[in-house]
Amino acid sequence: MTHTSAVPTFSARPGPADFFQGLALLGRAWGLIFRTPRLLRLSAVCAAVTLVALGGLFALLWVYTPDLLAWLWTRPQVWYGQALWYVLLVLLFVVLLVVGANVVLPVVLAPLQDPLSELTEEQCGGYTSPPFRPGAFVRGLATGVGHTLARVFFLLLGLAVLFPLNLVPGVGSVAWTVLGTLWTVLWLAGEHLAAPMTRHLYPFSEVRRVLRERWLLCLGFGVGVYVLLWVPILNSFFLPVAVVGGTLLYRGLLAVGNVPPPPPPAGK
Repeated sequence: MTHTSAVPTFSARPGPADFFQGLALLGRAWGLIFRTPRLLRLSAVCAAVTLVALGGLFALLWVYTPDLLAWLWTRPQVWYGQALWYVLLVLLFVVLLVVGANVVLPVVLAPLQDPLSELTEEQCGGYTSPPFRPGAFVRGLATGVGHTLARVFFLLLGLAVLFPLNLVPGVGSVAWTVLGTLWTVLWLAGEHLAAPMTRHLYPFSEVRRVLRERWLLCLGFGVGVYVLLWVPILNSFFLPVAVVGGTLLYRGLLAVGNVPPPPPPAGK
């Protein structure tokens, strides 16, 4: 049974409400997962693996983030300098955890992402998962690897461009952390919007265009995913909710014409 109401309704034109509609995609994703048994089973498997992976990443960063910050900026002796140093330590930990989660988890859970996205589209209606074909699998895998590398490159490029701000003592490091967080949030939206678009063989330039034209909608979705990472217990569902939400974002944009119909498979 499909649930066509799962497709979110967006305005065809950008507007101030976009941010809140993007944020609301997290609620839609949760609802769809819990009323679709197959999605719930796959999400539970993802949650178990995610819990272990996030625990290991958290422990690693807990140990080494202070050393990294000390390398960037030696801890001051005066009390107010130390207070600022510890504030920056927390912010840096947050950024590294989010970046690490979005590099490690997609790699670990890669075999489950496409099935999650396909099941989500089936629930939206007008889509049936294609039968397995070796040629289509290889093309999809090649496109997926290329998109993933491109997305990671843009994430790291943005953080690298901002990195020289750390050369300004104190304030520069805070600015780098805040701007890096905003960049990461927008990148999160692109990462999970690109998952269904990759399956349909859209070029990566199309993903970038959507991010530019509907940036406020994507920002709202990215903020929701970012916040989810910090909610204990629920953060183990971080990746499945993000994949389902990104697929709903794609279908909503497709429905209002902000994304063109998928290109036909090669040979057709």
